[in-house]
Amino acid sequence: MMKQTLHTALYDAGKILLANFGKINDYTVKESQSSIVTKTDVDSEKRIMQVISDEFPAHNLLGEETGFRNKKSEYTWVADPIDGTSNFAAGIPWFGVIICVLKDFKPLMAGCYLPVQDQLYFAEIGEGATLNGHPISVSKERDLKNILMAYSLDFSDEPGKTKQEAKTIELLVQNIRNLRSTNCLIDFCYTADGKLGGCANRTTKIWDIAGPALIIQEAGGIATNLQGKKLDFSVRDEDYGRNFEILAANKILHKKVISLLNK
Repeated sequence: MMKQTLHTALYDAGKILLANFGKINDYTVKESQSSIVTKTDVDSEKRIMQVISDEFPAHNLLGEETGFRNKKSEYTWVADPIDGTSNFAAGIPWFGVIICVLKDFKPLMAGCYLPVQDQLYFAEIGEGATLNGHPISVSKERDLKNILMAYSLDFSDEPGKTKQEAKTIELLVQNIRNLRSTNCLIDFCYTADGKLGGCANRTTKIWDIAGPALIIQEAGGIATNLQGKKLDFSVRDEDYGRNFEILAANKILHKKVISLLNK
């Protein structure tokens, strides 16, 4: 039942996105110039939360636009109604919907749906990862120089952060084949199915990465922060919107990137 509810919520939200794609004329800036919201974000999240609440009214809900509804359940549904809103608003087909179910704040089940491509990435703990029902795995490549890697970044008013990110990009570009960026869930999805050798981002939220991290893990990869430490998805009322760093790749490439960035 939980899997079916997750799939229904993803597909229903995807239909809302497709119905409005290419028609966005207005948006609102949130906490910074890189963070915007459209009416479609709100409509998508409303539908997601309705689908979940109809089947699991006692479960916690956490949405990018509506915040954390803490019902003291062991289960928490985390949703990003449009991951890649800036792309969506600009008419670029790099966006999708992410939903992750946490049990005791550990990822249990997750889906990423790319509506333009009609591709659904799904994983359940211990069951492997799939794309439209077919098993997927991360790249088997062992050498950084042979991979494409995604690195995405946004505006930051934190002193020195953008310079630090530029240095990270320099290190990566000098050691991999090519750098790519969609700055959305596609970076993670393409890492999970082996198109990209890895991806990294220093500015994400739980709704951006909890689901993709599980999918990449179940596809045989590893997802940590940029120091190699485990990601903690504990949700608390006071800091559910805290920032996360993430680095994801197969285990060999992951170790090599960690070593590279910590030199």
